[in-house]
Amino acid sequence: MARARALRRETAAHPRMGERLREARQARSLSLRDLAERVGVSPSLISQIETGRARPSVNTLYALAAELEVSLDDLAFDDQDLPIPAIVRVPSPAGAIVVRGEPVQRATDRQRIRLASGVVWERLTTISEPETEFLYVTYEVGGASSPEHEFQRHGGREWGYVLEGRLTIQIGFEERELGPGDAIALDSTTPHRLVNRGDVPVHAVWFVLGRRSMEGR
Repeated sequence: MARARALRRETAAHPRMGERLREARQARSLSLRDLAERVGVSPSLISQIETGRARPSVNTLYALAAELEVSLDDLAFDDQDLPIPAIVRVPSPAGAIVVRGEPVQRATDRQRIRLASGVVWERLTTISEPETEFLYVTYEVGGASSPEHEFQRHGGREWGYVLEGRLTIQIGFEERELGPGDAIALDSTTPHRLVNRGDVPVHAVWFVLGRRSMEGR
């Protein structure tokens, strides 16, 4: 039952993500071609993502969020769909209402999205947290954060902890392999790529802080 709910959320997430992508693109008066050229993909891929017919890779999703200057978390997940108990509204001394997330994220209710190349993200916070991404990630057999010979880089710093499987991480010209219980910390501005070259899925916890702090944007 819990798995079925997760699959329904995952299936429904792609059209909504596409809608949010289109809204962000149009808000900046960018055509499909304009945005595609800026992030280095084809206009048809952008169109397919917006209509829910294709999934972005991790690399492409980061590039889209950076180019459109939106939160990656807000682009991938939708707090508007959260059940009422997941959001707590607290009156502030100034009279404004401060929205805070319910502190406990239940495993059965995590927001989940499947990206291209066999990668699944599940958010470990009940609502979007500014400048923070806290995720349970799955790299299916052969799954990768970006196509071969392509790397991602973005602002901030990230930490990962592998629970199951073996995850290969390419950082610049170096390559490391993480097994169960291994952890890694890296500067996210360094080009990197994550890939599962093993024969079982990789499950890990990933934390990214300050993604939008990259200088020069």
